Amino acid sequence: MSSDAVTRAYLTAAGEPGSRLGAAIEQVRSAASLAAWGGQFLDRPLFVGEAELRAFGADLHQLTGLLLDLPGRLFDGDLERFADAAGVDGERGALMRRLGVAPPATGRADVYHDGEAYRVLELGIGSDHGGWDRSGEVPRAFLKDEAFAAFAAEHRLGYTHSPTELAATLRGVAGDDDPVVALVEGPGALGEWIAAWQPLRDTLRDCGIRCHLGELGDLSVHGDKLFFGGDRVDVVYRCFDTEQVLADPAALDLVERICKLHEAGEVVLWTPLESNLFVEKGCLALLSDHGRSGAFSADERTLIDRVVPWTRLLSEPSLRADPDLLDRCRAEREQLILKPTDQFGGHGIVAGWETPEREWLDALHAAASTSAVIQRRVIPRTEPAIGPDGQPETWHAVYGFYYTPTGFAGVHARVAPVDRSAVIGLATNQSVRSAGVFHIEEN
Repeated sequence: MSSDAVTRAYLTAAGEPGSRLGAAIEQVRSAASLAAWGGQFLDRPLFVGEAELRAFGADLHQLTGLLLDLPGRLFDGDLERFADAAGVDGERGALMRRLGVAPPATGRADVYHDGEAYRVLELGIGSDHGGWDRSGEVPRAFLKDEAFAAFAAEHRLGYTHSPTELAATLRGVAGDDDPVVALVEGPGALGEWIAAWQPLRDTLRDCGIRCHLGELGDLSVHGDKLFFGGDRVDVVYRCFDTEQVLADPAALDLVERICKLHEAGEVVLWTPLESNLFVEKGCLALLSDHGRSGAFSADERTLIDRVVPWTRLLSEPSLRADPDLLDRCRAEREQLILKPTDQFGGHGIVAGWETPEREWLDALHAAASTSAVIQRRVIPRTEPAIGPDGQPETWHAVYGFYYTPTGFAGVHARVAPVDRSAVIGLATNQSVRSAGVFHIEEN
């Protein structure tokens, strides 16, 4: 059965007189493992085909490998030249290159489905991308509802529990079945971000991981060992980013000591700050740019073009190399979106189709003076739902595909009403909801 057919079946069943199916969301809202998050949820889960999901997961695994191989393919393995090409320089670039190696392929890719196929908006490499807990705990909570469990059994619904996949990965990198893992935020940041990381700590504990949550200042080095309180730490799960470290000299010193312990094999920094370099939006532009096609085989170029929308770096050097780029961006305004390379979570994004021409041109010039990417708009398919008042609603979804070095590790979604969906970011759009995702198992 197709995803559209399962969605129709769900909405029909939930709308029948006396149906309890729509009340399943209360299991999600009351789940202890999700209580600390505090965000809002879509009243129903989303349904996707398993075969298409797995096929895209395989594409994503290959695409991530190509991204991590860019320094070798384009810059003779020189991370500094790679950073310059991605629009990262100065002390930011130096810190991101501290260990001098490509990071492991772990993170969350943000993806639209345009009605025909999945399309990558951003390749979020690194441990500092949240939501692993919801990608697993939300479907689990839905299945605790008797009516929904019956619907799921009838329609062969399943899911991947992302925290379980992550726990297996952490055991593997630690080389220990019982590692001590510390989820570590930047100085003074836990007050703002505790709702994002406490649920992950709790779900990792449920998976049997001895897991702590704190800030860089909660770590201490004694000899050649790293400690959180009285526990020796095996894995530092990095929740902090480059900017947080650079803003605090004590944090910068401690991160340097952690890097040395990582190099000595005394602790694992998961993931290293090199992840912040590869997650730069300019890296996706390096993949998309046909001027660099000689670095890829015909099959690899076909893969890139299939899953990555047209994306270009917009900066003063890129405009010197391609003087026509600005004119193209101006002419195709209604089909383009502008994303600053140094901001995340939807901040600073300018949607051309929502911006008057004069303001768009001003935004292009301002972005080029710092650094940004310009990307062709992907229009996601609509997701129908029934609102609290019983009236039909339509939403757009961005899927978060989680992955580890072994491949696909689960999927979750963020949704926004179609008239407020230019940026589907929890930090920038108050209408955004979190949504569980079930795949439809094949025979």
